[in-house]
Amino acid sequence: MNDLSHRFLPPAEPLGPSRGHGLRSGPFGVLDIGTTKIVCIIGRVESDRTLRVLGFGWQKGRGVRAGGITDLEEAERAIRAAVGQAEDMADTRLRAVTVNLSCGQPESRLFNVQWPVGGRAVSEQDIRRVVLEGRSRAYVEGREVVHALPLNFAVDDTTGVSDPRGLHCETLTARLHVIDTSETALRNLSASIARADLDIAELVVAPLATALAVLVPDERELGATVIDMGGGTTSLAVFGEGQLLHTMQLPVGGMHVTNDLARLLSTTVVHAERLKTLYGNVQGSPDDEREMLPVPLIGEDEHHIAKVPRSMVVNIIRPRLEETFELVKEQLESSGLARIAGPRVVLAGGASQLAGVRELAARILGRHVRIGKPLGLRGLPDAAAGPAFATAAGLLIWAAGDGRSLQDIDFENERKGGLLRRFLNFLRERV
Repeated sequence: MNDLSHRFLPPAEPLGPSRGHGLRSGPFGVLDIGTTKIVCIIGRVESDRTLRVLGFGWQKGRGVRAGGITDLEEAERAIRAAVGQAEDMADTRLRAVTVNLSCGQPESRLFNVQWPVGGRAVSEQDIRRVVLEGRSRAYVEGREVVHALPLNFAVDDTTGVSDPRGLHCETLTARLHVIDTSETALRNLSASIARADLDIAELVVAPLATALAVLVPDERELGATVIDMGGGTTSLAVFGEGQLLHTMQLPVGGMHVTNDLARLLSTTVVHAERLKTLYGNVQGSPDDEREMLPVPLIGEDEHHIAKVPRSMVVNIIRPRLEETFELVKEQLESSGLARIAGPRVVLAGGASQLAGVRELAARILGRHVRIGKPLGLRGLPDAAAGPAFATAAGLLIWAAGDGRSLQDIDFENERKGGLLRRFLNFLRERV
């Protein structure tokens, strides 16, 4: 895992000018493991430095709940099927994939770390050491650091330095954004991928990947909040001055809306999902009372169909989404980043496609809201061009080597073998 800072290049433009050895060559794959779907995309950086999709596959989510693995065999089957579809389309075989991280309740913290330099020029080794020191300070028993992102540096009293190499100072100070997750959840995720005969190339926290696909440069620089409304979770990423400043995750998502409909209408989960997809809305209309929708009841004969007004469906959906945005608002305010996040919110994820969600979010959050879709990927199938596939698209952008600064510094070789690497080595030997 390369834990590097993120100064994103515009996803709608070709991948940025050569900066060291950041961009990858040859086909590479990513895997978005979610509650409702599992997506694999294989891509390649073209000679004109644009990113092209070569293969795409997706399966209904199985063995996953709230981003975490609940059934290894079911998850393995879904992963194998999605990867197989993408491999067949791309006519290639994957050995490793870049994977989204949404399990284990990822948590976000900021650290200021100082490192003595002694008046000489700052070297790459100094930057590695300050990041490793931040990782060490961030360690919490039972959790594993996934990202240690240098936001900026200070050389003595000079602040706001993006790359301190070559500058002389007595003390190097780094402001680090550390994201960690539960060790046991990470083990389960690793095991499910290993059972599908794949290695993990990198882990990327899900809201960061989503933001790579949907944010434009001005939003990242001036401040924006990305809300990824997935099936089992809703995740949040706050950006300011081009940096990822905060992430958090709520244990509510689109499946909770579906379950509310199933429970309150006494119908199956499958039909509740159909009702949500075809008739779901969070804003009522005068016609809702008159429009009657068929609802097969659980346990009744298949010919026994109840009729409910569409207004009932709207009145079940709206409270759950109001609760979700109220929780997001509380998190923004409690984080102290509401001002830095600015007045813009970008919604992504499958649940953001419900009619009226954008207007509801704008009313509750008091911000300008738009729906985000994947930007700048050539060859992306139309079926994957919507907000539901933003995380997978962002993973591909990250895997290509874009979206990072200081990517020519290899932090991985300096690490002392974290839990994930030790566990993967164990799996390779034993499984």
